[in-house]
Amino acid sequence: MIDYEIRTKEDLCRAVEDCGFLPLFQNEISGFSVEEHVAPQAWFTDEEGVWEWKGPVIRETGCAYGKFFGKKAVFVSRKCFPDFANYRRDGYDFDARFEDELVSYRDKRLYDLIEASAPVLSKELKQAGDYRKGGNKGFETIITHLQEQCYVLISDFKYMRDKHGDTYGWGVAEYSTPEVWFGPEFRSTVYQRTPEESYERVRKHLARLLPDASDVQIRKLLK
Repeated sequence: MIDYEIRTKEDLCRAVEDCGFLPLFQNEISGFSVEEHVAPQAWFTDEEGVWEWKGPVIRETGCAYGKFFGKKAVFVSRKCFPDFANYRRDGYDFDARFEDELVSYRDKRLYDLIEASAPVLSKELKQAGDYRKGGNKGFETIITHLQEQCYVLISDFKYMRDKHGDTYGWGVAEYSTPEVWFGPEFRSTVYQRTPEESYERVRKHLARLLPDASDVQIRKLLK
């Protein structure tokens, strides 16, 4: 059962590590989100809060962050991510999936850009891939799809600085591959089980974490 009051960045780090999976926003499983456990002053106010903590939490815990559940953002601990990725990838690394004609050329083009430059800011990716009006289309759709399949994740958020050195605006997403972000540890463990075994491990983990959620709800989340 998730039972946290998130008041500080350290609270959020601990929640991510303890839960293994923690969506940012409220979803159909009651209580399973940062949004439902965060102190009001840390949720989209003038004070520093969750939005500013995302990058530091990713860096300090070494977790994965991305649009993993229903196109919405989720923190996944580095302990839980290999099984989750193996299931979502169906046991394929990206090149093998492409060779079996299970990847579109649009997806491969963007993945190759990320793999070649990771970690890389979203604005740099858009420039390199000519994702603009009159150029290539579908950046957000493709990048979300690659995250859902666990071939790409968000490794940080970078803030622009003014002439005084002060940060401003929204953080710019920095993308990487799990192979780069987690390193050899991930590469040596991600495919050590069958995708079916990995799925069951993740499902059982979520069932223990969320005893009030139905099996149907958990399976839908993982779909």
